[in-house]
Amino acid sequence: MRGMLVAGNWKMHGSMHSTREWVAMVKAISSPTCTRVMFPPFPYLSTAMQVATSDEVAMGAQDLSQHAEGAYTGEVAASMLQDIGVEYVLVGHSERRQYHAESDAVVAAKFLAAVSVGLRPVLCLGETLEEREAGRTEEVIRRQLGTVLDRCGLSAFSEAVIAYEPVWAIGTGHTAHPDQAQQIHAFIRSQLAGRDAKLARMTRLLYGGSVKPDNAAELFSEADIDGGLVGGASLQAVDFLAICAAAS
Repeated sequence: MRGMLVAGNWKMHGSMHSTREWVAMVKAISSPTCTRVMFPPFPYLSTAMQVATSDEVAMGAQDLSQHAEGAYTGEVAASMLQDIGVEYVLVGHSERRQYHAESDAVVAAKFLAAVSVGLRPVLCLGETLEEREAGRTEEVIRRQLGTVLDRCGLSAFSEAVIAYEPVWAIGTGHTAHPDQAQQIHAFIRSQLAGRDAKLARMTRLLYGGSVKPDNAAELFSEADIDGGLVGGASLQAVDFLAICAAAS
């Protein structure tokens, strides 16, 4: 069994006060059949972890450096995240690819940095609207995933999670129809199966693209969707918990 996972990516939102309130609310509601992970901004990671103090809620970072250490002002090393108890880290989020010009090679290096210290990377894959309209979705996904597989090897994926986040559906209010999302999730799993059938069966695949309480259950009912990477809806604890309930 792969198990369901719902991850909340706060992006650059929140405050110390809202972090404490949000984590306390989520922590108070048991969800034994659904792994819950939150990705607060770096300044609030420690606060969130202090409030969580429970296996019910795992903590993740929104990014990491591909470098182990050195003169890289403003960067955060994988070992630093591991040192404070972070379990998960986002790698290759579309906003990092788009606004910070992160190439597939950089994403692969960050993935390798994460697994080298025992972090669980959440590898984000997805196409732009232009790429989808050009019929290049599978080509883009194959390239993004293949670059990481080739650089890091199959063993690096033993604890990894993969999130399909169509760029055209992030923060736009547009959501891929469940059939569309399932088609790409099945394609991702087939790419893994081409290298290792067991790995393909066990890897959790998340959908990330305007997941909300009113569409979560339908999305999560698809055979190859094992949860969600939630953006805007994760900023409201009530909405996030409703999505977790749909996953359960």
